[in-house]
Amino acid sequence: MKRPTSLLLKARSLHPRSGAQLNSPPISTPSTSRQFLEINLAMIFIGTSGMLGRFVPLDAIPAVWWRSAIAMIFLAVFCYWKGFSFRIKDPKRRWLVILSGLLMMLHWVLYFYSLKLSSVAIGMLSIFTYPAMTTLLEPLLLKQRFQIRHLFLAGLVIVGIYFLAPSFSLEDGATLGLVAGLCSAFVYSLRNILMKTQVDSIQGSVMMTYQTAVTVICLLPALFFFEAAPTAEAIPYILGLGLLTTAIGHTLLLACFRYFSVSTVSLLTCVQPVYGILLGMLFFKEYPDFSAVLGGALILSAVAVEAVATVKAHRR
Repeated sequence: MKRPTSLLLKARSLHPRSGAQLNSPPISTPSTSRQFLEINLAMIFIGTSGMLGRFVPLDAIPAVWWRSAIAMIFLAVFCYWKGFSFRIKDPKRRWLVILSGLLMMLHWVLYFYSLKLSSVAIGMLSIFTYPAMTTLLEPLLLKQRFQIRHLFLAGLVIVGIYFLAPSFSLEDGATLGLVAGLCSAFVYSLRNILMKTQVDSIQGSVMMTYQTAVTVICLLPALFFFEAAPTAEAIPYILGLGLLTTAIGHTLLLACFRYFSVSTVSLLTCVQPVYGILLGMLFFKEYPDFSAVLGGALILSAVAVEAVATVKAHRR
């Protein structure tokens, strides 16, 4: 099978056969450097979530609803254009898709509240404890062996959280934001592990369409309790969240699961907060303090360790 030469070409190669399942053999693995490049490109898109979610002039729940609604429209049009099937014949798989959508919705809501209560740095770095959570949950849920390297990196992330916390009082809004971010990370880890069991059978863009649709439906009643109509100022933010962050970024991220384990993808994508924090500094002049930088450095150092280990494994 020919290797894809770009992200777009790779996405086009993921056509399902007739029916809803993708039963074709796994695609060829490109070079290690290309894999890392593609993950970083996906992270640039997803990294806009911190800046846009923090400063969008809407409450967290309406912002998540509009983000999901816009992403759902873009993704549905894309899937129709590509000829992807939305049929899921297996009833068990349908329930798993719905469950993954509920987990994604909860992750987004908690993440946006984390950003609103704290800062781009704390919000993004707190959810990026999910690699440590994944390395502990994946072997248990998928019945795999624990790797000593991943346990070490999980401990490193925990130390980073200690420095990241602005205080240890729940009366501090920034601390509440950190707690919300950690809860969001846990939910996101569960969602990714569930996706690992499904990514080879359902096309990635179709899966994201279903997940955003679940979010739109479930959050619709909550809009009656908020000022849901976006102002002219909010429209660019929600368009960016729906198209760049969700429709493009998360769909590209799903493709990475075909090359790496959930734990490896989770650790490699820790570069995302760097992009998000830099964007916040560039456009909104929000600079993290020294403690947040130190905690973030410890958390993100897991990226370098895992990257080196992955390169060595590919060369064997």
